[in-house]
Amino acid sequence: QVQLVESGGGLVQAGGSLRLSCAASGSIFEINVMGWFRQALGKEREFVAAITRSTGTRYYADSVQGRFTISRDNTRNTVYLQMNSLKPEDAAVYYCAAKSTELTNANSYAYWGQGTPVTVSS
Repeated sequence: QVQLVESGGGLVQAGGSLRLSCAASGSIFEINVMGWFRQALGKEREFVAAITRSTGTRYYADSVQGRFTISRDNTRNTVYLQMNSLKPEDAAVYYCAAKSTELTNANSYAYWGQGTPVTVSS
């Protein structure tokens, strides 16, 4: 089993920045990839970014490409999501996920964190 704990969400003005963190514990050896998803009120959960544990290869949704950066620190078993130039449409609950066979598909991830809310004021 893997446990994931997110932190770093909050309220920010449009154009501002936030950094989310996701700390993993438990059966770390199971993790091949970690991802970030988000879910706005009344909408489906959507892929934001993912990073492979071994090579650090990164993947992004088109909507965040160039503004968000995913990174990892394997010594701390932690993944980060640096979010810059935030827009009101980025507001959502952000979830960390781990272990997947299909990076952008939420249904393929085995483990999930509890989520951290991000609010962007215009």
